[in-house]
Amino acid sequence: MELRMKPLKATALALCIFAAGCAAQYRNHGYVPSEDDLANVIVGVDTRDSVAESIGAPTAGGVLEDGGFYYVRSRVKTFGPFRPEEVERQLVAVTFDNSGTVTNIERFGLEDGRVVTLSRRVTDNGLNNVSFIRQLLGNIGNFDAGSILQ
Repeated sequence: MELRMKPLKATALALCIFAAGCAAQYRNHGYVPSEDDLANVIVGVDTRDSVAESIGAPTAGGVLEDGGFYYVRSRVKTFGPFRPEEVERQLVAVTFDNSGTVTNIERFGLEDGRVVTLSRRVTDNGLNNVSFIRQLLGNIGNFDAGSILQ
């Protein structure tokens, strides 16, 4: 009877270890101030320095020198062999006017997420589907010999 119990105990132990290995694991990245901390920031009164002092340095700054402060926090779930999945994202945006005074405080979540083009630096060449060879061949006969001699 005792010999039968050892394989049963070993199997039960193996199943417990397997089940524990498949439990979801969560990782937190970044920092977002709490609602209580944000209540201490007064719109129209606080400045960049006072915001950084009261709720901490931002995770990211605005694209321009006068841009806002952005605090970002995300939570990622990893479950077994599956691909990690972002289950929660919070973003707090604190915007300032030209004098550096707080004008707005907004909080966004993952459900509010969308792709936003921050900057687009593309120079339009005025050509639509015209290859280099077509441009080269199109210029044959479009010059005046008199302009070359001058």
